[in-house]
Amino acid sequence: MRLSLRAGERIYINGAVLRVDRKVAIELMNDATFLLESHVLQAEEATTPLRQLYFAAQTLLIEPAKAQAARALYDGVRDGLLAATGEPALREGLASADALVAAGRLFEALKMIRGLYPLEAALMTADPAALADAAPPAAAVPVPVLGALGRRPRGVERPRERPQRRPPAAPRLAAAALPALDPEA
Repeated sequence: MRLSLRAGERIYINGAVLRVDRKVAIELMNDATFLLESHVLQAEEATTPLRQLYFAAQTLLIEPAKAQAARALYDGVRDGLLAATGEPALREGLASADALVAAGRLFEALKMIRGLYPLEAALMTADPAALADAAPPAAAVPVPVLGALGRRPRGVERPRERPQRRPPAAPRLAAAALPALDPEA
């Protein structure tokens, strides 16, 4: 797996956080769990039930030391969602995501949950037209599309740090322009 990162971007690999200082390409030569910074949801951004579910699944991926607590949180939020909705497409999506989490395929589960965001938004606004547009076909398993990934801004954009340039040296005077120094004078 080959990943391209921009300067200042972070990636979470097997629970470790790596930040690169320049544009770089990384090739993972064996199996590793990773999450790009653009897919990381901060705790304060988990404002809806699906985003809370995403946050719990994300914690399972990037903080293996807290896996037991994160799994309990994931199960509680999932059970609450299933109890609160009768929408078949959402229930199928949650079942698919849960099967992926149980199989240890957390990155794919996160993609599945992100793909359910438009459906959740339509259900929360209770707009029947938006619900019909957001609901995937009943026979198909919900698959996120590029527009549904819900990428967030990368945070505060910092200007690129440039190395300090030395001021140009003063022009040197030619030897003929200097007055001759007489050592005996």
